[in-house]
Amino acid sequence: MFTATQIAIFGGGLMGLGLTIIISRLVPARIDSKWAIEQLDPVRSTAAQATVHNASGLQDRVGLFLERKAPAELLGKVPERELAILQRPKHVHYGEKGLLAIVGLLFPPLFLVVLTLLGIQLPIMIPLAAALVLAVVLWKLPDIRVRTEAKKARAEFIRALATYIDLVALERANGAGTNQALENAARVGDSWVFKRIKAALDQAEWLTQPPWDGLKDLSEELAIPDLGDLAEIMRLSREQGSTVYEQLRSRSSSMRNALLSEDLAKASAANEQMSVPVSTLALIFLMILGAPSILRLMGG
Repeated sequence: MFTATQIAIFGGGLMGLGLTIIISRLVPARIDSKWAIEQLDPVRSTAAQATVHNASGLQDRVGLFLERKAPAELLGKVPERELAILQRPKHVHYGEKGLLAIVGLLFPPLFLVVLTLLGIQLPIMIPLAAALVLAVVLWKLPDIRVRTEAKKARAEFIRALATYIDLVALERANGAGTNQALENAARVGDSWVFKRIKAALDQAEWLTQPPWDGLKDLSEELAIPDLGDLAEIMRLSREQGSTVYEQLRSRSSSMRNALLSEDLAKASAANEQMSVPVSTLALIFLMILGAPSILRLMGG
């Protein structure tokens, strides 16, 4: 059964956790000035209210609590651009990290209880250290997964963006104006990439800004320089009245060539990785075929 030391440590931990929760509720929350200014934007404030109303699950509640109450030093750096391209709110990301960290903290003590019931005694410091290490590892795990998913989403965005640039070039060749070309091309596709571009253009229109400013802001938010280059080309086209058909087609071709080169590099790396197991299987097959002859020679 449990020793007096173990019971005292677990009891003290529970009391400390309870006091921490009570103090965190009593201490006034610190308001981030950047966040407060962003709430003045009607588009952002409406989205934030919808997020709060939809936060009904345990993960959402944990995430909102961490986002509002936990200090920024404890939460660490958030992959904001990765979350932006995945359209994943911060509180959902925080909720996943928090729940995984709680699992990491609880699993080693519960495992210690099982071992104690089986009659196996372990020093109390081993599960405590394991709980801390496991909690840190699981806390970092969602960041790694988000960056991996965002890398794939960014590549998909660039592929669709090349098509969007071609559509804009065709609209300009047909005599459409700069604003009209950007808006008409965004209405053609129904993928999430075209919807994000259309939303950025609509937001720029609501804020009485030029459409290329909306695309520029979206490129900075998602860390996609090619979209910013398109915005700059269209801005110069409007201000200087220059034709941009060939320039846009050249830009989309260079983007496709870069994507093709990246795909070829990935395929080459995959072939190199496959050469090792294939060679190993061939060697094992030759050994199986030659084993009877070698055994007969050795027996003779």
